[in-house]
Amino acid sequence: MQEARAGFEAARSSPMRFAYVALPARVLFGANRLSDVADEVRRLGGTRTFVVTTPGHRDLGERIASLLGNAAAAVHPHAVMHTPVEVTERALAALQASRADCIVAAGGGSTIGLAKALALRTDLPQVAIPTTYAGSEVTTMVGETSGGVKRTQRSPKVLPEVVIYDVELTLTLSAELSATSGMNAVAHAVEALYAPDAHPIAGLIAEEAIGALARSLPRIASDPLDIDARSQAQYGAWLCGTSMAMTMGLHHKICHVLGGTFDLPHAQTHAVMLPHVVAYNFAAAPEAMRRIARALQAPDAVSGMVALAASLPIARSLEALGMPASGIGRAVDLATRDAYPNPRPIERTAIASMIEGAYRGSRPAPSGG
Repeated sequence: MQEARAGFEAARSSPMRFAYVALPARVLFGANRLSDVADEVRRLGGTRTFVVTTPGHRDLGERIASLLGNAAAAVHPHAVMHTPVEVTERALAALQASRADCIVAAGGGSTIGLAKALALRTDLPQVAIPTTYAGSEVTTMVGETSGGVKRTQRSPKVLPEVVIYDVELTLTLSAELSATSGMNAVAHAVEALYAPDAHPIAGLIAEEAIGALARSLPRIASDPLDIDARSQAQYGAWLCGTSMAMTMGLHHKICHVLGGTFDLPHAQTHAVMLPHVVAYNFAAAPEAMRRIARALQAPDAVSGMVALAASLPIARSLEALGMPASGIGRAVDLATRDAYPNPRPIERTAIASMIEGAYRGSRPAPSGG
């Protein structure tokens, strides 16, 4: 913990000393961009494509296979939340049996996560076609669950070579899933603002990303067919993921603990926890909090995040997501077991209070120092 704190102090004393690594990416953005998938696979040299989806997106997977024609090797509609290792191993066996030389992932975070896990093991090129707003399609991070514990790692091997953002694929996403997915994306940008390896470019991207989603998500909640709001949300999600190319802190740690341990829905857990984590770190990251408030057009970051959540059709407590009260102690143990960077030190009593508040759905207030 002391080493992590020292990293933050060093960053504050030298605000213009930073490293910036631009990640390679080819992004296609706009309506009807799905029609470009066959050309993109050919550009990558793909001749046998393994199409990954969830069971709910099987039809989309079959549609993509049709667009690929002879370049489609198999459709694998078996992605699930939290990327369990056993699910990945079955997918890997199917991929190898198909003799695929390229992966296309179409869907939300579960699908993108499985494709990344496969790329980690095979180093095959990927085309990602996100249908939600998580933003993980433009990051080098992959999280996998084994034995009820979710762990993350970074590798350039998991970064998709091509991302296709087709706004038309988001129009059927429910208002609730749009909101939770969008809050998940906002969490990436929030942590990018106070990461120990933050830099000015990421800060600019993150602030723009938070603002784009804060403006678009309430509009989508009112009218899920508002294609302009959908485009703005997709733009914001892309920027959120792009800003995430650095070390993540308490928010992602606690959400991975809660999701992996209690099998809570990923995006919904992010949506519940984000205002509470912002409140926890409020006093320890003043510049980041000023930028969050400015992006939200709010008096302060905590009230702004609470107001954004209140404007959306999302659950407000971990209890509503199905977490048992008896699991609070286990969550505290796991969240405080290992050292990781965060602007405010990871204090067991404070973490317990934060998780208890999130479990009840209490209104968070700024704390710490």
